[in-house]
Amino acid sequence: MISATTIDQVFETSRVEEVIGDFVQLKKAGSNYKGLSPFSDERSPSFMVSPVKQIWKDFSTGKGGNVVAFLMEHEHFTYPEAIKYLARKYNIEIEETEQSNAQKEAANERESLYLVSDFANTYFQKILHKTDQGKSIGLSYFKERGFTPETIKTFDLGYSLNEWQAFTDEALKQGYQLEFLEKTGLSIVKGEKRFDRFKGRVMFPIKSMSGRILGFGGRILIADKKAAKYLNSPESDIYHKSKVLYGIYNAKQSIAKEDNCYLVEGYTDVIQFHQTGITNVVSSSGTALTSEQIRLINRLTKNITVLFDGDAAGMRASLRGIDLILEQGMNVKVCTFPEGEDPDSFAKKNDLEALQTYLETNAKDFIQFKANVLYEGSKNDPIKKAETIRDIVNSISKIPDTIKKEVYIQECARIMDISESVLFTTLAQINQKTEKEDAKKTPQKQERFQVIKHEQPVKKVDVQYVLERKIIEILLLYGDKVEDFEDLVLKETEKGDLELEPVVQQARVFEKVYLDLQDDEMEFSNSQFKDLYYTIIDRLNQDETFELKTFINTVDANTANEITNILMEDERYTLDDWHRMDIFPKEKSHTVAQLVSETILSLRCFLIDQKVFEFQQKTLEHKSEINRAVLEEVKDYSGLKMLLSRKLNRVL
Repeated sequence: MISATTIDQVFETSRVEEVIGDFVQLKKAGSNYKGLSPFSDERSPSFMVSPVKQIWKDFSTGKGGNVVAFLMEHEHFTYPEAIKYLARKYNIEIEETEQSNAQKEAANERESLYLVSDFANTYFQKILHKTDQGKSIGLSYFKERGFTPETIKTFDLGYSLNEWQAFTDEALKQGYQLEFLEKTGLSIVKGEKRFDRFKGRVMFPIKSMSGRILGFGGRILIADKKAAKYLNSPESDIYHKSKVLYGIYNAKQSIAKEDNCYLVEGYTDVIQFHQTGITNVVSSSGTALTSEQIRLINRLTKNITVLFDGDAAGMRASLRGIDLILEQGMNVKVCTFPEGEDPDSFAKKNDLEALQTYLETNAKDFIQFKANVLYEGSKNDPIKKAETIRDIVNSISKIPDTIKKEVYIQECARIMDISESVLFTTLAQINQKTEKEDAKKTPQKQERFQVIKHEQPVKKVDVQYVLERKIIEILLLYGDKVEDFEDLVLKETEKGDLELEPVVQQARVFEKVYLDLQDDEMEFSNSQFKDLYYTIIDRLNQDETFELKTFINTVDANTANEITNILMEDERYTLDDWHRMDIFPKEKSHTVAQLVSETILSLRCFLIDQKVFEFQQKTLEHKSEINRAVLEEVKDYSGLKMLLSRKLNRVL
């Protein structure tokens, strides 16, 4: 168990914008930050972070909450794991009790897979540094590659003994279940026999963006024609190779800072670049680049530089990945190394300055690169040249931005010495073909839309729900503020007439709200709002200072999510960059007293309308028994509504 004091310290220290900034590229938007949703595939920002309120809201999926809620949602942490992650990030000491075998067995399956992977990571490092075989074989290999002790430690590199079941036996001895050793792929089970999958290999742990161990890559060090040179963990509940990038944990902050990501092919490419001083580098781990991997980078930067070795055949095979990057609306550059060199070997031979200079000088726009690579094999063949041009235009068609498309068409015309009009015609043909193919996939799309358009009922606004929600928002944002409230009080003039006279009274916002609702005996109709209302009032009564950040951390997940929905609803406008259009929404905090008064009065008016409607229904139902008392009630309520209309300074 983690102590309450430690949890309080974690919440007090952690900053939601800093934590989320490790996973999503955030840009300033007024007093908030905005970015692309990490939970959906989108090109326009719908994700909002509020440093003042210490909450976040994803408008594309409806998710939201505090910093712990983000980690639990994004990284699938349990609550204790999220607290521990934040404690490590902010160097907060946290007491952890040793897990017993019973506790390990009680953990759910997903957590068990993480526990087994964490144990394996520690075990392989121990074998590398503490055993004779690990030092003489594994450590020697890493040193031959030029990796320093600091680099080896940074990437948690390890070694698996060249024995059939050394790891499996040790894991079972420590109380880990064979079921989860097999599901992570660390152990292979065949009947009664068990084997270590990574026997005799140097180990590269594959981490998530938050640093959790998802799987491993292992390189064999002995010549064995039957064994693969590199071996990866199989797919599991925690490891999906198409959604993971090697090195993303070590590179994420640098990628966001440099606003560029270098994409390489292998583990050692990443490590060697990192050691040389270029840390914004990740690898697709030898697999074909996927849309999920690109989106992972897209959260941190819009710019990717793909690094290829001098192998022309390999470059052609990798060109398909460039089209995927373009489809995501990202900017792509490509850099190749001299023949016989790869990112690993080139970085090893050069210092930081030389490597940076080479990358800056040789990184070409994708269209220049593609033209050069494909043109080499087609320059003497008109038919092949035509195919090359069509291939390049096809790549340009993937780009969502219309202006970028036109610029690239102009560039292609210049490089390939062909007229722009021909290229634009080809582009239009490709777009038309794509649209037809999309239409075939969704037949009668237009007809279905029209039916929905005509049959869709108009959604009626629940006025009471909106006003009750607004009262909760007011209490959360301004509950402990002291304001001057102007009330209109009925007074008799010298002539005996009744007039509304303004009277100013000073009070805390929550006291004003509470007393006004009490005076009119108004109750919340929404049960969740009702519970939340009394919880807030109670907290404001007890505490001299009310901190929203502290309050939201003490309520349950559902309530926290509802609070986030309420507080972030008005932040939508910052996603649309209204300021660029010279539209400046007025801050509510400038007229808190007016906001409170108008909300309470509007609720009163709504409830009066309800009462009048009820009386009218009674009158219609009993026409023969029209009650003078009922008519008087209606008259009184109508008169009260007129007075409220004067208070609100508008017709109701």
